[in-house]
Amino acid sequence: MPARTGERRLQILQTLAEMLEAPSPEKITTAALAGRLDVSEAALYRHFASKAQMFEGLIEFIEQTVFSLINKIAAEEPAGLKQVDAMISVLLAFARKNRGMTRVLIGEALVHENARLQARINQLHDRIEATLRQALRLAQTQGELPADAQIAAQANAITAFVAGRWHQFAKSGFTRDPSQYWSEQRRILLAT
Repeated sequence: MPARTGERRLQILQTLAEMLEAPSPEKITTAALAGRLDVSEAALYRHFASKAQMFEGLIEFIEQTVFSLINKIAAEEPAGLKQVDAMISVLLAFARKNRGMTRVLIGEALVHENARLQARINQLHDRIEATLRQALRLAQTQGELPADAQIAAQANAITAFVAGRWHQFAKSGFTRDPSQYWSEQRRILLAT
């Protein structure tokens, strides 16, 4: 039975993510989610105490996926600027592959939800920025960036760039590729 419960939880989260992929953002209700799954709302609450817990499950998926990829880059790539480049590419590609999750990442799907969910997304953004700052510091110690480079400002600008690309992607109804122009923009953001 525990495997069945885990499978149902995953099915609920996958369906919620699919509903978030709709180009026109609408508030997702537990009734609509239950209808899509062809179960009662009570059945949803057997697996999650609240809709906020469902969104927390999506945020946990985002965190685990994104940071496992970022940590792999940091472990395998010795050059700091190449780490930053690869991390940005991963963040942009994640949005392209996970459209519904992009609406969570920019907070759009959380507007009418519990405020702690937006706080958790803000922490995720802060963690991404801290990771980029660490890779930029590595690049600086390796001589890829000048000794007087403003690492914190550059990490913040890169984080804002990524969030902006996520936002454009979601607001365009998922038609504007978040990676569009990245090959040209990398020279600006990673200028030495």
